[in-house]
Amino acid sequence: MADGAPIPRQATSLTPVALGLENMGAELLERMEEGRLAGGDWKPAPGAQSEDGWSTAGSKPSSRWPLPRRSLQPVQRARSFCQEHAQLFRWIGTGLLCTAYAAFLLVACLLDMQRALALLVLTSVALVFLAYSLLKRLLGPRLGRCPGLRCVGLPRRSCLNLWLKRGLALAAILGLVLWLSLDTSQRPEQLVSFAGICVFIVFLFACSKHHGAVSWRAVCWGLALQFLLGLFVIRTEPGFVAFQWLGEQIQVFLSYTEAGSSFVFGEALVKDVFAFQVLPIIIFFSCVMSVLYYIGLMQWVILKIAWLMQLTMGTTATETLSVAGNIFVSQTEAPLLIRPYLADMTLSEVHAVMVGGYATIAGSLLGAYISFGIDAASLIAASVMAAPGALALSKLVYPEVEESKFRSGEGVELSSRGAQNLVEAASSGAAISVKVVANIAANLIAFLAVLAFINAALSWLGDMVDIQGLSFQLLCSYVLRPVAFLMGAAWEDCAVVAELLGIKLFLNEFVAYQQLSEYKQRRLAGAEEWVDGAKQWISVRAEILTTFALCGFANFSSIGIMLGGLTSLAPQRRSDFSQIVLRALLTGACVSLVNACVAGVLYVPRGPEVDCVSLLNNTLSSSSFEVYQCCREAFQSLELGPALSPQALSNCCRFYNHTACA
Repeated sequence: MADGAPIPRQATSLTPVALGLENMGAELLERMEEGRLAGGDWKPAPGAQSEDGWSTAGSKPSSRWPLPRRSLQPVQRARSFCQEHAQLFRWIGTGLLCTAYAAFLLVACLLDMQRALALLVLTSVALVFLAYSLLKRLLGPRLGRCPGLRCVGLPRRSCLNLWLKRGLALAAILGLVLWLSLDTSQRPEQLVSFAGICVFIVFLFACSKHHGAVSWRAVCWGLALQFLLGLFVIRTEPGFVAFQWLGEQIQVFLSYTEAGSSFVFGEALVKDVFAFQVLPIIIFFSCVMSVLYYIGLMQWVILKIAWLMQLTMGTTATETLSVAGNIFVSQTEAPLLIRPYLADMTLSEVHAVMVGGYATIAGSLLGAYISFGIDAASLIAASVMAAPGALALSKLVYPEVEESKFRSGEGVELSSRGAQNLVEAASSGAAISVKVVANIAANLIAFLAVLAFINAALSWLGDMVDIQGLSFQLLCSYVLRPVAFLMGAAWEDCAVVAELLGIKLFLNEFVAYQQLSEYKQRRLAGAEEWVDGAKQWISVRAEILTTFALCGFANFSSIGIMLGGLTSLAPQRRSDFSQIVLRALLTGACVSLVNACVAGVLYVPRGPEVDCVSLLNNTLSSSSFEVYQCCREAFQSLELGPALSPQALSNCCRFYNHTACA
């Protein structure tokens, strides 16, 4: 080529330059997998230009082009083999995991049966539910074709069926009367609680919106389920032990909150400051509940509880699901479960949703109240028992007079929270609880400040007419004392119980439970029962009844929370919500009171008798409730008095003042 002659330029595509040689190979492999190249003997046409702009003139077919496809064949075969046998691999993996778990459980039981008892019980419960699901899957269609009494050859609306129902109802009433007459012969205070149930039911019936439309099936079955749940938890040994064990495990589980809160706030603040001691428990519990929702456990439990109540009480699917959800979530979260159907629900169904929210507490707050020292078994039992009671009394106060679209329950499904994975579920649960914690802290600051102002104003007004110590608590102790007495509390405890009921109704249950815990701590510490005419603690029976009576969101401050939550879900029904919210608040408060009355009918003292002589004759480093009881009996009893040794008298006089100590 001569110097200075122009060099001819060849047209070159920029695509391969931008993508690189490696990208060309990758594109070629993709086309081969998609079937664009037929067979392995691919030969480009001589002089043809490829799609990438490269000229193929003068090139020879290279034997290296078919190699990538042959190298991908084992991978494709392995992938197809795995896809064809995916079900088999899942069964093998599940079998290996189950075998390993069974071996672990067997070894744990052989080493220490008592220690492994909890794991064995949980495993048995899981196996029962799995067996039930399997039977339902296998026999579901057959059972669905055999509804009700037709399976045993009885038509639904036959005369025999009607008389059978009447006979069962009469037998239940006679059995209840006979049981009450025998069981209350030694504890007449139980009859007061039963009379309280009757009074509250008559009062609510008098407040009913439609007296003639009351579904007595729903009312009777709801109260019966409430009573049977209480009977199982309070009176039977397996139920009492099971709920006590469950409460202890929840306490242990909640204690893990201290690891996170101590790291963030420091051990000194966590041990001494109320906000850092209790409020982090709500964050932890909310996180756990969100995870349980993500894995589907909460939905399963809610559906089973709702199925039982709907089957027996005949309520609609939407209201039953919402009330069942209130056992675990708050008054604003439970309606989210039925959000798509809220706009089409009848007023009676909306009223039931509201009553369910007012009559129960959230699971996250349950953990906070347990951390106060409130009896965990009573809290759990009260929350579970309130669900059927809320539906029953809701249908008594606001019966159904419209045609519901959700009577059959077909097409009604629980709404999910929308988390994409487990980490997002845990994170969103913790993030949502921050708003709850801030709301609780703000309410505590505001309500306690308002209470202090009201007490100061009442005290100032009382001093003008020579009434000393006038306060909000004192007014509540007089106004609500008949209500406390109808619950079954002893008359000497009624003033304190009425005071706590007033705080719960006019402020909130959080403050009331906090003050109840102070009374309980003074009792356990063995403090004097009366100091300067003021009662320092209440009896164990009164504590249990108050725990049941306070278990609910029925207070005036919750009206705005309820209206705001429901209106955000169905704005077009704002007027309907405002119309029935006060009636729902009254019903929800009465549900908690009836719950306490049921507990009063069933409560019996538990625990071994204390040997006062041996207790007082030992060296005591601190007082306790048992020491107080023994010393009081020793000071008052003529039989036990002479048996007191100098050591016993010294122990009692060291903790308590009495004339015998002079």
